[in-house]
Amino acid sequence: MSRILVTGGAGFIGSHVADNLVAAGHDVAVVDNLSTGRREFVPPQARFFPYDINSPEAAELIRSWRPEVLIHHAAQMNVRFSVADPVADARENILGSLNLLQASVEAKVKKIIFASTGGAIYGDAAPVPARETDAPWPDSPYGIAKLSVEHYLRYYQREHGLTPISLRYANVYGPRQNGQGEAGVVAIFIEKFLAGQQPVINGDGLQTRDFVYVGDVVAANLKALEYPLPGTFNIGTGRETDILTIYLKLQEIACSPRGPVHGPAKPGEQRRSALDSTLALEKLGWEPTVALEDGLARTFAAFAQRG
Repeated sequence: MSRILVTGGAGFIGSHVADNLVAAGHDVAVVDNLSTGRREFVPPQARFFPYDINSPEAAELIRSWRPEVLIHHAAQMNVRFSVADPVADARENILGSLNLLQASVEAKVKKIIFASTGGAIYGDAAPVPARETDAPWPDSPYGIAKLSVEHYLRYYQREHGLTPISLRYANVYGPRQNGQGEAGVVAIFIEKFLAGQQPVINGDGLQTRDFVYVGDVVAANLKALEYPLPGTFNIGTGRETDILTIYLKLQEIACSPRGPVHGPAKPGEQRRSALDSTLALEKLGWEPTVALEDGLARTFAAFAQRG
């Protein structure tokens, strides 16, 4: 069993990862500033530190606790915010990551698993589904920052011997997702349906995304934990699903009479996105197992239970 530090471990994906690490018997600590995460999502068996990843306290924790593995999910995740304030986005996503990486070198951390992004890194110019060999052309500061951290990880591998694995996520959805502000469309629609309010589709709703269930993403992290080599892997289903289809499926699950209503399209929104995860199957032995209809039903039930 390993000593593992999870950043963003009170958030949507990170808390699920922390839950599964604890269940597997690992010694787990969580760092999260609770700007979007929730304290109750942290497993009670994990140590919790309410630090920002930019802080000296977060770096000192790594140096003193000396984890064997760092699983890095903490991030500024709002793409539109990154466009409005690229400096703030870079401060959190690039400089915050570097704060952790430098401390990891000093603490002799063995492996870093980094939560990167799929669609935001490849951009609209990439083929669909995109492969890891396709040139990344991110269209937003958020995507640029994620790609920058991937490059820094390769530098730290070369210069300091860290073993980095970057997981480029598709559009992750599932229980605990935050539907406030700019978040996953699944969470936004579900919260509106449960509140008896009208969800609004941006534009014509025919823009596509690759929706992957959070449980499958957790499984990818656990596979990466066991993989002995560095690598960059897409984590998605390879299938495009348009937003209108997501709406109609959730409307059916919710038994709602509220049909689709369309609002203005968001400027600069990516039109199509999907990830080819063949490499993850070949190297990690990972593939998605949760069908979209099943995942949406599970997610709706979890939101309804949470209230």
